[in-house]
Amino acid sequence: MLGCQRDLFQLDESVTYLNCAYMSPQLKCVTAAGQHAILLKATPNKVGMPHFFDQVTQVKVAFAQLVGATEVGRVAIIPSTSYGIATVAKNLPLAAGQHIIVAKDQFPSNYYSWKRLADERGASIKIIGVEDGPDKGRRWNEAILEAITPDTAAVALSHVHWAEGVLFDLVAIRRRTREVGAWLVIDGTQSVGALPFDVEALDVDALICGAYKWLMSPYGTAVAWYGPAMDGGTPIEENWINRKGSDNFQHLVNYQPEYQPLAVRYCMGEQSNFVLLPMMEAAFQQLNAWQPARIQAYCQALNAPFLVELQAMGFNVLPEDQRGHHLVGVTLPTGMDMPSVQRALAQAGVLVSVRGASIRVAPHLYNDADDWARLMDVLKQQL
Repeated sequence: MLGCQRDLFQLDESVTYLNCAYMSPQLKCVTAAGQHAILLKATPNKVGMPHFFDQVTQVKVAFAQLVGATEVGRVAIIPSTSYGIATVAKNLPLAAGQHIIVAKDQFPSNYYSWKRLADERGASIKIIGVEDGPDKGRRWNEAILEAITPDTAAVALSHVHWAEGVLFDLVAIRRRTREVGAWLVIDGTQSVGALPFDVEALDVDALICGAYKWLMSPYGTAVAWYGPAMDGGTPIEENWINRKGSDNFQHLVNYQPEYQPLAVRYCMGEQSNFVLLPMMEAAFQQLNAWQPARIQAYCQALNAPFLVELQAMGFNVLPEDQRGHHLVGVTLPTGMDMPSVQRALAQAGVLVSVRGASIRVAPHLYNDADDWARLMDVLKQQL
């Protein structure tokens, strides 16, 4: 089992950081890769044609390994989750009268593109949520499954809900979407890298991930995997590097009607970012070395005694089988004042996120029991 990896990160020792779901701290190897890359960019005479292609391929290979993809060409380098979702929306066969299913209060980047598309096509958005209370995760999954009908064009979800950590049953949802011919589009921003995900075993149509959280990469980086449903589709921008023969700079003005194969057409312009891509590759390689399953196991073991204690104190936490271990929503007991809790946490230098009536605790390998203990001290004082 993995031990604490704090020494591999650049952390502000004056705070207790339990907030990877907001933004990851930076790995030292990622910083080093960025510093080396900046020095390379400072000498453009050393930047040759291979730099436009080789680093892109290396990042794709590392991400493909992370998500169980056998076809590296299905990976696309993109700038953001919203870009990746918009790409899928541009290619989804949505007809008037159909609907797209999303989860209640899911992150806006996985909503706005669908809303625009539905409005343009005479379709609708079906927002599925359930009341708070016992077994919320189980009830939420059941509600989503019941909502899928022959009029469902797509189900667009995260793997775990960004605010509460509810784990969606993608196996059952995929089975049901296949029965009705609907697409399954997953936002993996709050899961991939810390929670095992296999694109081929889960048989999703698209996986889109902002990379600055659990993928440990710089802000402004993202990556996607597009399945066979997206083959031959239309990208949201046209750029030279995605066309056939783009590695021959001398003949770029011999305009090509053909794209490079599979998902290459969906990569963003200037994908060969000479600074950010080496940082992404360093991050992905480290995550592959750790393995998401072992990161989950570490977080599970770290959280367990403290979550038991919190529940005994009257806080509410979803059952283990209904949530991720890297992102846990802790609901305050009735009557406990959230603004007072927030002030106390800030004064103690304990950094978590607040979403509604819940504290979102998001640990990683740089956290240990002392970090949890400092959070517990604040909550006990407030209680």
